Amino acid sequence: MKHAAQTKLNLICLFTLLWPALSWSQSTQKPILHAKEWLAITGKPLGATAGAKIFTQGGNAIDASCAMLAATCTMWDVLSWGGETQALIYNPKTKEVIGINALGVAPTGATADFFLEQGMQYPPQYGPLAAVTPGTAGGLLTMLAEFGTMSLQQILAPAMDMAQGYPIEAQTADRIEQHKEKIKAWPYSKAVYLTHLGEDREAPHEGELFVQKDLYNTLQKLVDEEATALKAGKSRKEAIYAAYDRFYKGDIAEELVRATQEQGGLITMEDLANWKVHIEKPDKVNYKGIDVYKLTSWVQGPVMLQALNMMEQLDMECLSYNSAKYMHGLYQVMNLAFADRDFYYGDPYFAPDEPMEGLLSKAYAKERIKQIGWDKNNPHTLPGDPYPHQKTKSINPYLKYIEQMDTVDVSAILPIQNIEGEEFPMEDFYSGTTSIQAADKDGWIVSITPSGGWVPAVIAGKTGIGLSQRMQSFVLNESENPYNVVEPGKRPRATLTPSMALKDGKPYLSFAIQGGDSQDQNSLQFFLNMVEYEMNVQEAVEAANINSFQMKGSFGEHEIRPGVMLIRADTPSWTRRSLKKMGYTLEVRDRTSGPMNAIFFDWDQGTMWGGSSNYGEDYGIGW
Repeated sequence: MKHAAQTKLNLICLFTLLWPALSWSQSTQKPILHAKEWLAITGKPLGATAGAKIFTQGGNAIDASCAMLAATCTMWDVLSWGGETQALIYNPKTKEVIGINALGVAPTGATADFFLEQGMQYPPQYGPLAAVTPGTAGGLLTMLAEFGTMSLQQILAPAMDMAQGYPIEAQTADRIEQHKEKIKAWPYSKAVYLTHLGEDREAPHEGELFVQKDLYNTLQKLVDEEATALKAGKSRKEAIYAAYDRFYKGDIAEELVRATQEQGGLITMEDLANWKVHIEKPDKVNYKGIDVYKLTSWVQGPVMLQALNMMEQLDMECLSYNSAKYMHGLYQVMNLAFADRDFYYGDPYFAPDEPMEGLLSKAYAKERIKQIGWDKNNPHTLPGDPYPHQKTKSINPYLKYIEQMDTVDVSAILPIQNIEGEEFPMEDFYSGTTSIQAADKDGWIVSITPSGGWVPAVIAGKTGIGLSQRMQSFVLNESENPYNVVEPGKRPRATLTPSMALKDGKPYLSFAIQGGDSQDQNSLQFFLNMVEYEMNVQEAVEAANINSFQMKGSFGEHEIRPGVMLIRADTPSWTRRSLKKMGYTLEVRDRTSGPMNAIFFDWDQGTMWGGSSNYGEDYGIGW
């Protein structure tokens, strides 16, 4: 009897392994990008072209990624120059993965009491009070100075050309039109964005040359400062840092602060001068022999590492790709990881110390995975207690808040109901971010998820710089997340999360995605598609993903939607029926894969394989 049962189980596993071949083994909508010299991939075709131009001029992957970052900021590709930049860099000389923390901080006066006294549940979603200090300029200048080879003038040339006029895409132009009433409240934004003020359509038209004279002048000041420093005998690196100082301490900073305060913001000269980029050691877990790297708790990156630790405990051979059981298991794993994110993640440079050792331990993952019920969704997933799994064991000082959460009546938190096939209003959930991937033949690899200052942004006077809206990712009450309560000088826990993986000590994957709270959900599934389901990189970035909305959103009013699951439109009817029986409300979309960009390193053939999903306008060029 025991042998017969095992034979039956083997047949079930064999069938479930064969089934995914029918569902995803097909030609992709975009081709794989094959290259041996370099690859440049980002959120817009013109942005990828900027990276390609730098590569053809002899730049390395750092140089090219900085040019792509500058170009996409200038194009308002879901970010601006006043936003934030997060990066992972593989240094082939040291064979180490490096983290770049260029997230802005809350300015002077931005306290919980300040916002609570104005009747707010969270810092505002838009406007001058939504702004943290600009980080992207500092991140770009630091990466270029420390790891690049070219001058700032060379790197900014494509962006400066674009600032003098580039043909704007429909996606950005239509977003300006959609938000034009908000834009009219901010005089400098109105002057830049609304090129047809008073007409029926006040935003630019698709293909119209979009000119940003003030931004061009700001970039020219940076280039001029570099040139002055070089003429004075400074090194390339010192000259780039001279431009950095002009941005954060000089006349650019003065105009940025003046105009921000004029419009009701809080940023001061001291806030800009005291802010700095951190070059960090990222977090890492090993998944079945593969080292996976993410930035630490100031972003949501460790969520994916926690999820991988839990997925490693499951019998993946019996979880076929996008079967109901697999989707359910993923949903539950992600909910457990996100419940921890929502309570334990915050700025590691501020007290209290995040319990990251415990959260990323294999023992904690084994403890958490036992909480999954395989018959139905648990709509009330709570944070766990990682403190007993810290190297220095201690008592969790915030258990009282988790106990309070346990008494919440989740039946009062109902998901938005829809007729299957209609879409939820989910713009807030997916807010912000583009992604940048670059690699070269010498082994430099860059994965970036820059964001902030997306349309509609408050433009800071004659700088032409759109300010970040990242303040909204803070909380105001300790009981919600004691590690992420707003304080001056503190970084909000952001969603931005580049990824990198090494196998046998060599680069294996570099990948990143845009999409707010969905980022690490889709990054997790991309990684499993490659590792567990043997997809190539283009199949993996186009493949159907699910998303959970059963976590506190990081934007707006931080909504939670228990039991809502995003699925792709081609999900079979029998899978949908099974999911509904498990208690899920299904949201259906034609594409659910991204936009994901990735590079796979083929060491057997000495080549790079680039993938750019068919979800948005992301684009890559290689040679």
